[in-house]
Amino acid sequence: MHFRKPEQSGTRARSAARQPLRALTVVLAMVVGLLPWVGAAQAHGTIINPASRAYQCWKDWGNNHTNPAMQQQDPMCYRAFQANPDTMWNWMSALRDGLGGQFQARTPDGQLCSNALSRNNTLNEPGQWKMTNVGSSFTVQLYDQASHGADYFRVYVSKNGFNPASQRLGWGNLDFITQTGRYAPAQNISFNVSTSGYRGHHILFVIWQASHLDQAYMWCSDVNFG
Repeated sequence: MHFRKPEQSGTRARSAARQPLRALTVVLAMVVGLLPWVGAAQAHGTIINPASRAYQCWKDWGNNHTNPAMQQQDPMCYRAFQANPDTMWNWMSALRDGLGGQFQARTPDGQLCSNALSRNNTLNEPGQWKMTNVGSSFTVQLYDQASHGADYFRVYVSKNGFNPASQRLGWGNLDFITQTGRYAPAQNISFNVSTSGYRGHHILFVIWQASHLDQAYMWCSDVNFG
């Protein structure tokens, strides 16, 4: 003899209550998927002083990137955020693998500030980027979240006569200043740079050859030599 299990109104009610909850969970998952994110594999570093272009935009506007005032107060960051917000959200991940030290041969003129990464192309655009005031001697600070260390840093300054407000940076526009030695893994690395003969707006161009893998980072920082 077969007995039918009685209907349980409580079970129906719980099932009905779960349906909106499931829908909400799906919506939340979709929203989270759209949020900017820096994964562990992308977490590296940048020059924070003098601030690299992407870092400066993120530092000044990351928590306020929808503010329309940015267009007037910081037009270069405004253009960068409009073109690709990921450039700023992932300010730590401007790296390329396996260059083998062939920085100039494998990085075209006009693409130095983006490290030849198409997603960061707005960083190559000339204009009135915010500048860090420096003297003839100053300290460069790297923040390296993953503590990779460095084989070396190469430091350049744009030549006198080059105009960052109207020209894209090429290799022929740079004066080589120095190459450092090795640095042990650390989150914060600083080194001193000495220059002479520069005044006004210049680009500080830094290459970081990380020591854990053949990963090369390149950045432009806008500086004002006083």
